[in-house]
Amino acid sequence: MPEDVQEALPRAVALSWGVAENPQRGPKREMSVERIIETAIEVADSDGLAAVSMSRIAGELGFTTMSLYRYVSSKDDVLALMQDAVCEIPIPPDDELAGHAGAEGQDWRAGLRRWAMASIQVIQQHPWFPDIPISGIPLMPNNLAVLDWGLREMRDLPLTDAEKMSTALLLSSYARAVAVVERDVSRSQGADVPAAHGDAFTAALGELVTPERFPYLSPLVRSGVYADEDPDEQDDFAFGLERILDGIETYVAARRSGQPVTAFEPRPEEVPRDKAVREAAKTRREAESKLREARKNEREAIARARERAARDAR
Repeated sequence: MPEDVQEALPRAVALSWGVAENPQRGPKREMSVERIIETAIEVADSDGLAAVSMSRIAGELGFTTMSLYRYVSSKDDVLALMQDAVCEIPIPPDDELAGHAGAEGQDWRAGLRRWAMASIQVIQQHPWFPDIPISGIPLMPNNLAVLDWGLREMRDLPLTDAEKMSTALLLSSYARAVAVVERDVSRSQGADVPAAHGDAFTAALGELVTPERFPYLSPLVRSGVYADEDPDEQDDFAFGLERILDGIETYVAARRSGQPVTAFEPRPEEVPRDKAVREAAKTRREAESKLREARKNEREAIARARERAARDAR
């Protein structure tokens, strides 16, 4: 690799590709970038990302903290390399029957389904993974290999390169979001907090979530669905994933048939964070609540009037 290209790469990226200059002196055999990252992952898996520090890693390896800086320039390098290391996952072979989507075939759905599930499994195995901020586009080899796999499953879809990248972002973002929610819920269940389920909890919540204030949520609260009293009834991740794939399939079908596709709408203008705006929004919510109450009273009055009319007619 030309020296100017190598120098343009961030240190962590160069290390991940194996093109960074290795230290000339220092501990031999016992220390390496690979051992540093493996130890950091073990610490994070055991005690969380906050426990990962250069001193903790050095202590686990039996070296001084300063010796680590001969291999990695900062903790940020360690975090970036940790994130890439756990993305070294088994990528299924390019099976022409299972992974190649023909002109009318639906095998691409199975491929993207498997790809999205692999994304969520990384976070399930390493819950700290999403706690490392995303600093830009993927640049490291394992991240790029996973992205390449996803693009492979879309190779025969009539999408532009930009649309394929947007599809990959949509699915990976969905998997990441669901994995974070599931992780946080799992953590809360192990903490000393009241259980958000059971008949008593549903009854108490039902007293607070009234039809007048929450006309569409209250029926779900009373049925027990909101508190997820039967978590085995539906896999929320699988349900959402299939609906996303349904949308992609509809879009692909329109592309293949030459039908016009939905134009992209610009994002709505951001609402100013202003005290007057907040007060106006509060007034609106209060007015909407009074309107719902008035409509309820009107329905009840109509029902009573009809009952009186029916009695008078008899």
